[in-house]
Amino acid sequence: MNSSTETVESVSQLNRRIKHSLETEVRSVWVRGEISNLRRQGSGHCYFSLKDAGSQISAVLFRGDAARQTVDIRDGLQILANGEVSVYEPRGTYQLLVRMVTDDGAGRLQQEFERLKRQLDAEGLFDPSRKQPLPSLPATIGFITSPTGAALQDFLRILKRRRWNGRVVVLPAKVQGQGSAEEMIEMIYRAQRLNLFDLLVIGRGGGSLEDLWAFNEEPLVRAVAACKIPIISAVGHEIDFALTDFAADVRAETPSAAAELISSAFVQCRERFSSARQNFEALTGRYLRDLSRQITVLGNQLRILSPRHRIEQEHLRLDDLANRLNSATRHLLHQKRIAINQARENLQIHSPAARIKLLRQQLASLNARLERASAGTVRVKRDRIEQMTRHLNSLNPRSILQRGFVLVKDAEGRLVTRAARLKKGASLVNEFADGNVKVKVESTDA
Repeated sequence: MNSSTETVESVSQLNRRIKHSLETEVRSVWVRGEISNLRRQGSGHCYFSLKDAGSQISAVLFRGDAARQTVDIRDGLQILANGEVSVYEPRGTYQLLVRMVTDDGAGRLQQEFERLKRQLDAEGLFDPSRKQPLPSLPATIGFITSPTGAALQDFLRILKRRRWNGRVVVLPAKVQGQGSAEEMIEMIYRAQRLNLFDLLVIGRGGGSLEDLWAFNEEPLVRAVAACKIPIISAVGHEIDFALTDFAADVRAETPSAAAELISSAFVQCRERFSSARQNFEALTGRYLRDLSRQITVLGNQLRILSPRHRIEQEHLRLDDLANRLNSATRHLLHQKRIAINQARENLQIHSPAARIKLLRQQLASLNARLERASAGTVRVKRDRIEQMTRHLNSLNPRSILQRGFVLVKDAEGRLVTRAARLKKGASLVNEFADGNVKVKVESTDA
């Protein structure tokens, strides 16, 4: 080598020149690859390799950039990484300084979403002139959704809370995964064949772009756009958009917002009806009160002018005269009663009843004295009789029995006074004071 004709560079100079060339020629790039050899430093920086089937490149995600990412990087994750290529001079290695990380699957779906959106928009599928107006008071609504999802419960809860008076028919279909778009398309066709619905709602709760992808599939979007029944698309949360939102006649941010939209006209009509009813009741009440007052006035006039009123007045006059007559009669009778009472008192004063009362008292006194005298005589006689009775009782044979004696009688009831008159085997009756005892004669000593 001729050092005089060729410049010799140091390793540092060469690495510096390569670094400058790479950083100026290869600016911000998107790289697709799989994460491997991920290392998280205590400083917060992340070091890893991005690889595909044929090659790999070193990459670093500094702490500040890592804090802004929404993708949780991990070994084996397929990502789209955006950043700049740089050279680490001390080692002479180049690496990718990652500034943004996107899940590769979501990235592909987002690109497909944008492509299909542009295509269908260019066809005029999202043109506002194609959209149908929603019925203000739908009586029957078909909701194409999963019957077990929270979106249906939120939808029904809002309608119930707002006291919406209609019918909701659930048209069951999968809203995520393989075959879900086909099931929802079939429900749209079935709803049109049934010819029962005033309005359709298609939707589900929130999720990732992949979860909501069924609502971005071209056949379903075209079926929504071609639907003859007015249709509301209510997919995900407020920030989520699906292609059915653009194809439907109206987009609702959420299923709950769709329920509020549907019931808003009903609520307004109910409020107007309530106000009209109150006004009608007030006017009717005022009109009826006026009529009632007029009827009362006319009735009073008719009553005054009618023959019946004259007759009633004569009845009142007749009743008044009758009352006065009765009063005068009662007064006269009262005066007569007073006179009779006075005459009765004078008669009682000069009546022989007092003399008769005195004589009766004297007679009663004499009768009492006679009764006392008679009672003494009777008492003496009674004492004499009792004395004779006691004497007779003492001579009564039965009183002897009380002292332990016995009367012996034969079978004919005659008293036996001699033992010699008895025969062996004869039946006797011994009479005691408290009863009789039958005995037989066993033997005689006479």
